[in-house]
Amino acid sequence: MKVKVAVNGYGVIGRRVADAVAKQDDMEVVGVCKVSPDYKALFALKKGFKLFAADEKGVEKFRKMGVNVSGTVADMVKEADIIVDATPGDIGPQNKEMYAKASKKAIFQGGEEHELTGFSFVAQCNYNQALGRQFVRVVSCNTTALCRVLNALDLAFGVEKARVVIARRAADPDEIGRGPIDAVVLDPVTLPSHHGPDVKTVLPHLNITTMAVKVPTTHMHLHSLIVKLKDKTATVEKVSEVLRRTPRILLVSSKLGVKSTAHVYDLGREIGRERSDIFENIIWEDSLTVEDSELYFFMGVHQEAIVIPENIDAIRAMFELASSEKSIQKTDASLGIKSSIP
Repeated sequence: MKVKVAVNGYGVIGRRVADAVAKQDDMEVVGVCKVSPDYKALFALKKGFKLFAADEKGVEKFRKMGVNVSGTVADMVKEADIIVDATPGDIGPQNKEMYAKASKKAIFQGGEEHELTGFSFVAQCNYNQALGRQFVRVVSCNTTALCRVLNALDLAFGVEKARVVIARRAADPDEIGRGPIDAVVLDPVTLPSHHGPDVKTVLPHLNITTMAVKVPTTHMHLHSLIVKLKDKTATVEKVSEVLRRTPRILLVSSKLGVKSTAHVYDLGREIGRERSDIFENIIWEDSLTVEDSELYFFMGVHQEAIVIPENIDAIRAMFELASSEKSIQKTDASLGIKSSIP
């Protein structure tokens, strides 16, 4: 029997989660909820998803536009076993009340605080701790990427200290009203940034400090990492081998022309990904450097896509459908996640 999944919020993350759920053989999409009857709503219907509005006024607005809507979000919740909440940050607490009242499971995104669920999730780090839970928070794109790579390095070599500078994209591609246009914004000025503490909600033992700036680009974040390793025998070759066999990490090389986040985005097109999505951490293999047990490298993070596999794995964990290894394998196969290119 398939898990019935509803997606509340059909924006950047919600659309991708719905598409990913539809690719799983143990899940089905029972509905998606949108606020506005726009082109995204029409494409949801075209894909065969039942469409719901936020409230009765929304239902009326959709129907006036001639868009077929099946009811309100409350109606959608009744049909679901679990709700993936992809609504804007800070709406989660009121939605959690609705889900709890209906005795439903729910997954929230990284825009919400850890305290909302008391449990933050990255599949490769703490899948087993999510087994059977009612509420789970999938952490943000940057936190997901950092947890994946630092957990792998910690297991293989031991991480004494991680220092990370993040050049953040200023806005998603369709957010035409956001800047900056000609500036680098300290985000925040007061240090450290929130990313390190958020990593510690998943990997509480990790010693990590983060800084961030916002730059005028839309497609990806870029991380510069300096990681002090406990294993004094670590080499570039050993690190490359560990990263190469770690799921959801893809090594690329500037020697093959991948010299920027724009090239990574174009790589998504060449791989044949819908929306050019990159679900993997992108690590430039030729940036890997080890000096005096310190590892340096660059990492690209596609903010629109990287958390999608985590949402799928969280559903399996919460319903205890598969082991962590099996779930990651199933998810990666369904989404075409790569371990190497071409």
